[in-house]
Amino acid sequence: MKILCIGRNYAEHIAELNNERPSEPVVFLKPDTALLKDNEPFYHPDFSNDIHHELEIVLKISKVGKNIDVKFAHRYYEEIGLGIDFTARDLQSKLKEKGLPWEKAKAFDSSAPISKFVPKSNFEDLKKINFQLEINGETRQKGNTEMMLWNFDEIIAEVSKYFTLKTGDLIFTGTPAGVSKVAIGDKLVGFLEESEMFSFEIK
Repeated sequence: MKILCIGRNYAEHIAELNNERPSEPVVFLKPDTALLKDNEPFYHPDFSNDIHHELEIVLKISKVGKNIDVKFAHRYYEEIGLGIDFTARDLQSKLKEKGLPWEKAKAFDSSAPISKFVPKSNFEDLKKINFQLEINGETRQKGNTEMMLWNFDEIIAEVSKYFTLKTGDLIFTGTPAGVSKVAIGDKLVGFLEESEMFSFEIK
């Protein structure tokens, strides 16, 4: 399986990092070793002093597809969940300055914690889903899918132009504003609407 990630998909997050608004989705990948499941703790790596949380809705691909048309994209996933795209912001800044790839800052081990998955049929409107991240009981990130520059179906259509999607692949769909540094001892809890989806600690 592979992990496909969409960057700069929420305008307020683009603004908070002073990034340029893209004309098409920004896509990057993480390896399967980035996955962190079952509320296992995230061990803060020693190569960064500035690990940021980026809360995202995650799509689980349910069948093989390539060059998928937007109008058929909804047929390629049945479940959604939450994930964190952990980012070593200090490393990323250095890499971006030099025009180098982001992998060291984005794709390191355990940089992609994921929640349980729930049927997409649980939600009345996939274009209006609330989700949020609490750290130590305080809301840090809050988003709604209507704030996306590209919706789920548009993302699937775009990435399938370049990568054949396979059953079990995961797509991280972008983060809203509110990203910030995590510290050892923090407890992260993610919610889709009112449902708690994950709860884990930074160690």
